[in-house]
Amino acid sequence: MKDIKGKTAYVSGAASGIGFGITTALVKAGVNVAMVDIRKDALEEARARLHNLGGQTEAFVSDVSDAQVLKETADEIERRFGPLHILCNNAGVAMLGTPLDEITQADWNWVIDVNIKGAINGVSTFVPRMKAHGQGGHIVNTASIAGLQVNQNFRTGAYSLTKYAVVALSEGLEQELAGHNIGVSVLCPAAVDTGIHLSARSRPDRLGGAFERKADHFMGYLIKDGLKPEQVGARVVKAIQEDEFYILTHSSPREWVEKRFTRIMEAFDRAEAFEKELGIEPWKLRTTAEK
Repeated sequence: MKDIKGKTAYVSGAASGIGFGITTALVKAGVNVAMVDIRKDALEEARARLHNLGGQTEAFVSDVSDAQVLKETADEIERRFGPLHILCNNAGVAMLGTPLDEITQADWNWVIDVNIKGAINGVSTFVPRMKAHGQGGHIVNTASIAGLQVNQNFRTGAYSLTKYAVVALSEGLEQELAGHNIGVSVLCPAAVDTGIHLSARSRPDRLGGAFERKADHFMGYLIKDGLKPEQVGARVVKAIQEDEFYILTHSSPREWVEKRFTRIMEAFDRAEAFEKELGIEPWKLRTTAEK
């Protein structure tokens, strides 16, 4: 999607972090941005920092984990801006440092509702509208480098679970939207200087309300010297314009991902040996035409 000036974008989690970085880069490129976040005061403050940068912005307080609320937000965005062209499902929360069997049901509900259902709700709410207007567009789903591997040093299992889902959602969308002139990207950043370790402060009341989750705080130290959100935002805009699918921001996690996929390839080698032991031919997927 080369020409994005004058287009309209939706960015969730826009009040801070990567969401604000993406918003900043889009506005500088002349895009009109619907800034969506659950935190009203933070959202209004963030929008005030973007005056005179280029495109128009409007603030929308919404809860992406609530499908009906997000539908109402979408209707209001269309009333103010018209058709949506760029969909950035970015809102997410941390769930780190706690063994999987010790995570409470409330925390599971929260991280799944925001990180997975928030992206699903964005897709089901906006993609049919994007297909209907026929003007083309682009979708960016924010996952994480944790969506490509589980890091044993940080106990990212629960967080990675949700981000793996975002990667799979994005891969499926790319396949299904071929021919609709709608590009898809999945953003998998590593260390970015954000406040994600403080995301418990914005847990909605229906999921238990705001609280302090100390198990996440170590991540604040690890990412404080990371990329700035505005740098990631500029990377995202470039990826939209060049139709990149996987958006990576750091090269150093390559070894983590290679280690995971090496294990998978070794498992295929064992599967091949198993087939030979049984004396059977490798199974081949039949196409529709062969049925």
